[in-house]
Amino acid sequence: MKRRGLRWSNFILISVIGAAMFALLFLVWRNIEAERAERAQVRLTSEVMVSLRDVGRAARMAETGQRGYLITLDRRYLIPYDVGREQVGPAIDRLRQLVGPHATPRQAELIDEIDALARAKFAELSESIDLLAAGRLLDARRGVLTDEGIETMERLERAIREMEGIEAKILSQAAQDTARAEARVLPMLGGLLVLLILALIAGLLLAGRAARAEAEAAQAAALGEARDRADLLARELNHRVKNLFAVVLAIVQMSARDKPEAKEVTESIAQRIRALLTAHEVSQGELERPVASLHQLVETSLAPYRSANQTAEVEGPEVLLPAKRITPLGLVLHELTTNAVKYGAWNGAGTVRVTWEVRDSRVFLKWHEIGSATIGEPDHKGFGSLLMNSAARQFGGSVDRDFAPEGLIVTIDLPVED
Repeated sequence: MKRRGLRWSNFILISVIGAAMFALLFLVWRNIEAERAERAQVRLTSEVMVSLRDVGRAARMAETGQRGYLITLDRRYLIPYDVGREQVGPAIDRLRQLVGPHATPRQAELIDEIDALARAKFAELSESIDLLAAGRLLDARRGVLTDEGIETMERLERAIREMEGIEAKILSQAAQDTARAEARVLPMLGGLLVLLILALIAGLLLAGRAARAEAEAAQAAALGEARDRADLLARELNHRVKNLFAVVLAIVQMSARDKPEAKEVTESIAQRIRALLTAHEVSQGELERPVASLHQLVETSLAPYRSANQTAEVEGPEVLLPAKRITPLGLVLHELTTNAVKYGAWNGAGTVRVTWEVRDSRVFLKWHEIGSATIGEPDHKGFGSLLMNSAARQFGGSVDRDFAPEGLIVTIDLPVED
């Protein structure tokens, strides 16, 4: 589950970084395209402006030549007119070619209007020049003095200025688009930088989690191997102890064959050895049952050492304990029993009293040794104390010892159910 969570975290992190990078690349591409479009629009607008100026300049040159010829009647003054007439047509054609593919409706109207006004202006100039060439000076001057030529020229210049204004707006819009694209790139770069920093931190955390997960897996594997070795050693030791009991029991029984008068004594010793074997099996969890009686566990633990001089009193309600409580509690009772034989009440002619009661789904067991003065609490804790503390943690309770003057009192607290 941890590895699956790490894989999903890595996938999400890489997906977010990838999406951010693709978004940044898209914005950079948009910015490049906007700059490219702006440069293209600058070139186009410049060429359109040049063509418009060529149209206006051709019309003014032609008008200037016509006025000079009208005043002097010298045909050398018609050179600007001839140059303007040759330039105006190609300039209008180039204007249509430049604007045509991307022309707005108003631009298309203005181009047609500029073409018509230029043609009308040159027709008016050509007519007056033809009249002068025919010697009709008064008719030519009369035509020039009318407002028709001036109005045509003014309308042509207005159309050219409007066309130039439209091109300037288009160029300004392209510049604004480029500026907006650039403005989007900078925040995106900052956001990507922050995201990369967060991704780096998250990557370090994920790497740490992965390392810890691998270390935990390795530790779990090592712990499993150690537990297996410990179980194997415990079973081997248990097997050897049981064999030792069997050998001792066989020696006692063989010793009674040649001495019938000792049969009663040897039989009593054999019973005690069998009881001690049973207590050992209980303390090692050999009774493979899901639940066991607390009363039976106590009786079995005390049985190998009870006698007429070493008495024990057992009293308490019937309580069934789960199997995982039996083994650690059996170890504690076995340790208390052997200590009573070596140092406590059964070292003399005392009595061991074991009682228990159930309150709030917990068992409170009291071990009280009577008839033997204690020597007080030991200065240091031996293996027995460590064993009882470890067993208390296993069965989820506590073991409290009180070295009272009248005898040892041990209180065991453990839950009844899992």
